Amino acid sequence: MRAARILGGAGLALAVAFCGTGAWTYAQARTDDALAHGRERDRALADGREGVAVLTTLDASTRQRAEKGIRAWRDVSTGPLREELGGTEAEVGASARGTVTEAAVTALDTRAGTAKLITTVRVEVTPAGTKKATTDRKRLEAVLARTGEGEWKVKALSAVPLSGGREAGDR
Repeated sequence: MRAARILGGAGLALAVAFCGTGAWTYAQARTDDALAHGRERDRALADGREGVAVLTTLDASTRQRAEKGIRAWRDVSTGPLREELGGTEAEVGASARGTVTEAAVTALDTRAGTAKLITTVRVEVTPAGTKKATTDRKRLEAVLARTGEGEWKVKALSAVPLSGGREAGDR
């Protein structure tokens, strides 16, 4: 009986020590700066991917759809890009649908609230009056800015030139 009590006490002490170690490890991970930085990078990547996809998409089959697309552009942009897009006139014409196939955050400054994102986008363009779309691939760099609401929006968008003149898939 005495051996069972000792063994039970030792097991209880071991369980308490194990739980204490787990709680300490969890508390450290929860307040880890690298973890917070990783979460912010993931938010910037997700918001940036969505922003680039929206900015490379426009349904101009009707004037109303074009206006809706331009409003969507303004919703995902900020700063000078948003101002520039504000002057865009909605017209019926060719439609484009952009799909981000690859994206990566190349720079992130959480204190300044800025990030850079590089993306590969597949753009399907359908000329007005036709159903047949042509596909083009683009490499774009987006400069992102964090808004007061914690959202990442596209501040600038530019094409990235191909090095060597050919993409790896074209060889």
